[in-house]
Amino acid sequence: MKVGLSSYSLVQALRDGRLTILEAIDWVKEQGGSHMELVPYGYTVVDNYDLANQIKERAAQVGIELSAYCMPANFIQPTETAFNEEVERIKAHVDVVHHMGITLLRHDVTAFSLEPEEMSIHYFDDHFEEMVLGSQLIADYAKSLGMTTTIENHGFNVQSSDRVQRVLRAVNRDNFKTTLDIGNFLCADEDPLVGVRKNLPDAATVHFKDFYIRPYYENPGEGAWFRTSNGNYLRGAILGHGELPVREIIRQLKVAKYDGYLVVEFEGMEDCFLGSRISMNNLSRLWDEVTVDGWKSVEGARA
Repeated sequence: MKVGLSSYSLVQALRDGRLTILEAIDWVKEQGGSHMELVPYGYTVVDNYDLANQIKERAAQVGIELSAYCMPANFIQPTETAFNEEVERIKAHVDVVHHMGITLLRHDVTAFSLEPEEMSIHYFDDHFEEMVLGSQLIADYAKSLGMTTTIENHGFNVQSSDRVQRVLRAVNRDNFKTTLDIGNFLCADEDPLVGVRKNLPDAATVHFKDFYIRPYYENPGEGAWFRTSNGNYLRGAILGHGELPVREIIRQLKVAKYDGYLVVEFEGMEDCFLGSRISMNNLSRLWDEVTVDGWKSVEGARA
């Protein structure tokens, strides 16, 4: 199984100058990773083909596969002209990703930051056709380049498994799949095991992350907490340190015979190098521990 890292996990260091994206590739290799997912925060390639070429070359030199590219997008626009401009903007990213030899691109369908009313099922229904049409246009363009596009359970409006399924079914393209994030279902207050089991058959890649969880009536105070769509509290954790049922999720992947990429996406308060390293190590360790029949705890008892 291919364990790797999203460059977003190192965004602290990419933004504060401790690390370049080229050095990030070296770092992932040093930690035993086999691939990296590119998320253009702290660097950009869509308007910098020189850097795109350098990333491609460095990854090939050190033996790191570039597994996917994830970008923000928003098909809910005030005018038809703005919608078409957004489609063309995303196509430009498809072009550079194709140039880099990456065959998988995830795009959002709505803005990430939304008002509470914009997280509702009513907003989803009111703008469903725009999400579907935009996704179809990008999927069709990407197919001409031999690429797969995906929607992630991401962005607070399309985070529950049923909403992802509705978009997938309506888009109805064989090269349009889902980036399955095991933690993001919690942002919509959905049981992660339910969301994983529903969306796993359509998964092109899987994001592994972890969260600490507190109910809406127990304000945890200071820290990098954020609120779910229903007001509960979440904070990113090192994978295996939080409250997600990571072992059972791995078991479900094995039951389904999933054989794609495993992407660590660390979003915790700890230093990004520490959090990413431990998360990658934990994912590799837990993947080896878990079988389709269960797993054993460190002490040797059935967990």
